Amino acid sequence: MHFDLTDLRLFVVTAEEGNLTRAAARQHLSLAAASARIKALETQAGLSLLYREARGMRLSPPGEAFLHHARGVLRQTEQLRMDLQEYGGGLRGHVRVFANTTAVTDFLPEILPGFLLDNPRVNIDLQEKPNAEIARGVLDGRADIGIVAGQVDTLGLRAIHFSTDRLVLVSSRQHRFAERQRISFAETLDEDAVAMQQGSTLQTFLMQVTEKLGKPLKLRIQLSSFDAMCRMIGAGVGVGIVPESAARRNQDSMQLALIELLEPWSVRERYILVREHEALPAYAQSLIDAICAHYKNPQALE
Repeated sequence: MHFDLTDLRLFVVTAEEGNLTRAAARQHLSLAAASARIKALETQAGLSLLYREARGMRLSPPGEAFLHHARGVLRQTEQLRMDLQEYGGGLRGHVRVFANTTAVTDFLPEILPGFLLDNPRVNIDLQEKPNAEIARGVLDGRADIGIVAGQVDTLGLRAIHFSTDRLVLVSSRQHRFAERQRISFAETLDEDAVAMQQGSTLQTFLMQVTEKLGKPLKLRIQLSSFDAMCRMIGAGVGVGIVPESAARRNQDSMQLALIELLEPWSVRERYILVREHEALPAYAQSLIDAICAHYKNPQALE
């Protein structure tokens, strides 16, 4: 079979839109031309790839398989184009990373400066995403590497364990919780809360927990970094749930008390996600090695 890249892009967009008219518009094709291209694809495949329905189109089982492979071909083609452009411009590599809030705001800023200094011809595109979208982005090829924490559906991706962190309750040393060694999350819900901004991975997770408990957080202020949270907590604005690594970094300078949470979910294993049977470029593997070396805990889970 010989497939045209324009046809593959059209098929992927049609699957995403569920509507050939919108897909044609996105690909700057007439409806008639788009319809002819889809029919030609099905003729080559010898199978019906899309069901035509009154409200649009949906994938048939063979179409699901075709979509998976079409995305893979387009991803590799795009990577080839980018690699050639980067070589032409003197750049050796470009790594796309989807990561959760803790990774983006807390520990990657410690790791990436040294990595970039050691790899001056490598660029990194780092984007903060929710855990579920991170795994999906790696699987679909929108990211080369994903960084997640906690209980996450890895969607069959290879997960490389690199560290373990713990969420703790943080208060000022004058707060009534400061003398406690351990506390349940439910006990904290009557207190004013200092939290991460809406949409962050941690805040989304805590909102899911409070929804199950049937009692919301008493949000006093929401911020964009754990260091800013610690500053507010130390000033007595409220209490907050923070990764232990960030809390300990600010513990003395901001006069913080750290209280262990009783909930099992407070222990968060951290993983790097990559596609299982796809070889990474050397510079992407170097970034993984740098992250694992930072924690000196490389352990692959197949």
